[in-house]
Amino acid sequence: MNGVMTERDDDAGESRRFLIGLGRGAAGAMLFGIPMLMTMELWQLGFYIERWRLFLLLIVNIPLLILLAHRIGFERTSTAAEAFRDATIAYGLGIVISSAILVMLGDIKPHMPFSEMLGKIAIQAVPASIGALLGRSQLGGQAGQDDDEDRKEGGGAVPDEISTSYGRELFLMAVGALFLNLNVAPTEEIILIAYKMTPWHALVTMVASIAIMHGFVYAVAFKGTHDIPEGTPWWHVFFRFTLPGYMVAMLISLYVLWTFGRLDDTAPAEMLMSAIVLAFPGAIGAAAARLIL
Repeated sequence: MNGVMTERDDDAGESRRFLIGLGRGAAGAMLFGIPMLMTMELWQLGFYIERWRLFLLLIVNIPLLILLAHRIGFERTSTAAEAFRDATIAYGLGIVISSAILVMLGDIKPHMPFSEMLGKIAIQAVPASIGALLGRSQLGGQAGQDDDEDRKEGGGAVPDEISTSYGRELFLMAVGALFLNLNVAPTEEIILIAYKMTPWHALVTMVASIAIMHGFVYAVAFKGTHDIPEGTPWWHVFFRFTLPGYMVAMLISLYVLWTFGRLDDTAPAEMLMSAIVLAFPGAIGAAAARLIL
């Protein structure tokens, strides 16, 4: 009898933790998605963006969410199936929250073509779904307690493989860069700034981006920063993490600009200028991702 009651208590506790994670995910989708949900350029992009580019962004977001869910899902995941489940839930939350807010703001109306509605919801669901997963790490007031419970149930410490894998370090940087780029890439200001900049401005922006990225993660004592063994030369960390991280931010910036059609009929020099401008917030997002994920 006691065994049955204990099993029921375990199931109830598991369901409660999952529902709490779901609530945090919905809150995260709103918190991190609201800047883009109230941005006019993204409303317009949902109408005129080429559908195959939007479809590619939606497809790219799926493995990104799965890998991210393995790190910060609604509950600690140990299998690919559990990570896929959390990623699916996060995508669903992103779609539901985006739809509800766009309807509430009057940006989606019954008389609109169905394809326009889908386009607006789809483009907003990408950052909202990432925000849904971020909600667990940023809004989880008892996240540490949950992790302690998981350790006790497992009989020891739970390995955090993603924090020790170099490839996954770069993946987290890519997620951070993508998330912040989606906030600013649709705006006309990116193109205007790139048009007004001189090569000297671009060089200073690149140097500042790299310096801020390096200091943000490795020099400033923020929670989640990397422990550098005593005696390790500064250039080792700089060339192993900071420069590759900045290149990741640049590539993500080029991809986002291309997705939103900002590189169409544009000279290579102008493309580079736009990427450098967008990589400035992208580099900060890449650096911050390692701290918050």
